[in-house]
Amino acid sequence: MSLSNKTIGVSSIPVSATKVSNLLALTFLLVCMLPLAFAWDSMSLLFKLILENDAFSQIPLIPIVSLFLIYEHRKATFAQVSFGWILGAGTITSGMILLAVARMNLLQLSSTNPVTLLILAIVLVWLGAFALFFGARAFWASLFPLLFLLFMVPIPEPIHSKLIYLLQAGSSHMVEAFFRIAGVPYHREGFVFILPGISIRVAEECSGIHSTLALLITTVLASYIFLKKSWKRVVLCIAVVPIAIFKNGLRIATLSVLAIYVNPAFLYGNLHHRGGIVFFIIALLPMALLLNLLRRGDNKIPLATEVSGT
Repeated sequence: MSLSNKTIGVSSIPVSATKVSNLLALTFLLVCMLPLAFAWDSMSLLFKLILENDAFSQIPLIPIVSLFLIYEHRKATFAQVSFGWILGAGTITSGMILLAVARMNLLQLSSTNPVTLLILAIVLVWLGAFALFFGARAFWASLFPLLFLLFMVPIPEPIHSKLIYLLQAGSSHMVEAFFRIAGVPYHREGFVFILPGISIRVAEECSGIHSTLALLITTVLASYIFLKKSWKRVVLCIAVVPIAIFKNGLRIATLSVLAIYVNPAFLYGNLHHRGGIVFFIIALLPMALLLNLLRRGDNKIPLATEVSGT
């Protein structure tokens, strides 16, 4: 009888803890749903932009990646769960205020900026809910996956337009360099290139802003997973800009040369509209080489450790 009571007593503890943790997770999810319900009339516009605008296409994928990263380190993250009242309540309050401002457009924002503010508000509420229900320790332990959610927020205007212009300018200079290397005769007027039989313009749609953002997100994630030192992560992320410009210039120059010497239809065919993935993979190659170079030395055992081990 005594042994049976002890067994029952021991087994009841994890069951109770499981119920508490499940209730905590459920409450956390419900709080995360609150901003979506509060701004439900604005969500239809967001869903439409996700389906029709490449600038918003990454939004559904970012939370999945963040959840996966948190799940991978769940044992260390949730080893000591507590309530982070100050950090959580403060962040949730800030998010709800921004949500109300975005929903009523009190700042009279134009273009897609109201949606940008809306998504930023939702992310802030999610961050605050995590801190509130799991504590400051879990929050700081999961800081990267939580901040990774900021990639959901579209780049606001006029920053977005200025970035496009910079990418246009960089891509145009790279295209000109490729034409010189290939010996293609050309006359340049700003973003316009007059070539034998055709003329092309490096338009806003050809700036490569979306593929550059995708490359940046991939690089930030890879730097977090594979690199240990902050300065190496920064170096890898900075390399995204020149490599993206190189990739975009190569794409435009390749299509132009094919249009001149093979068939003008290359400017309007599948390689133009669907060939971005090919050049994206090309851009990943130098990023992978740089990543491998930066990883050298990270896994080496210090000399003192080797000596003490012997």
